[in-house]
Amino acid sequence: MNSDSAHAPEDSPASAAEPDVHILLPFWGDPDHLFTAVRSVLDQSDPRWRLTVLDDAYPDPQVAVFFAELDDSRVDYVRHPENIGITRNFRRAAELVSAPLCCIFGSDDIMGRDFVATVRDLARRSPDASIIQPAVEVLDDRGMPHLPLVDRVKQRLLAPRGRNRTARLRGEDLAASLLQGNWLYWPSLVFRTATLQRHDFPDDLPIILDLALLVDIAFDDGELVYAPGDPVFGYRRHAASLSQRALVDGSRFRDERRFYRTVAARARARGWRRAYAAARLRLFSRLHAVTVLPTVFASRNRAGITSTLAHVFAF
Repeated sequence: MNSDSAHAPEDSPASAAEPDVHILLPFWGDPDHLFTAVRSVLDQSDPRWRLTVLDDAYPDPQVAVFFAELDDSRVDYVRHPENIGITRNFRRAAELVSAPLCCIFGSDDIMGRDFVATVRDLARRSPDASIIQPAVEVLDDRGMPHLPLVDRVKQRLLAPRGRNRTARLRGEDLAASLLQGNWLYWPSLVFRTATLQRHDFPDDLPIILDLALLVDIAFDDGELVYAPGDPVFGYRRHAASLSQRALVDGSRFRDERRFYRTVAARARARGWRRAYAAARLRLFSRLHAVTVLPTVFASRNRAGITSTLAHVFAF
């Protein structure tokens, strides 16, 4: 189905009940990965979902052909006439939400068959939750299970302990946890729509716009529910992603330092001592910079080298 704007589903298998989960899928990337992601949504065991794909003018005609031939009223395809960039595309996704729960899905990630059923159940059992983090499996470029160092740190050191124990973090607890190190997987997060639409994506932090929005929700006394256990989402980890390229040219760490300084000032003004200390120390952000130093030095990019070293040593 091809359209210039999103519209309501009419005669889908879920037509007997309005969808509870609106899945927004901003797209710019590998069409084959996109098609796999969409099929994983179509294969959900729980039909109470709606999908809107926002094509950011990707220059491949097969994408529009795929959706024109899909013929599923639960799926909307919106193609921007020109490339608007990640921040504006995310912002547009948030504006289009039309269900109580929403997810900004990654165009190269994969939903497990019970993703929608799991997050709907978690939302029902946690009515105060602003954000839901279900269990995630990390995949490589080929879609095979993969656990590089960054994800071992996320899952074993940063995430709340207890394999099968649901954890709840709110306000300063959530802010301090994320400022120590962002252990969440953005494309798998499910938001209360009212929460997501109450906050905005920053224009000047394209690589960490997810962390910035999540910290804003924490400062607004939002609650995160984390439910480890059997994975219901496949997160694809790429070596050549936008965030990885930003490491080499130094822009990622410049943005991170500015972000942490701003948040430290906010936490200090609020009297949040633990969040302030976490933002000032930014321990795992510094350690991340240490781990990428060999790659940055190998690139011989002077700006990247300077920015990375500053990120390791500056306070």
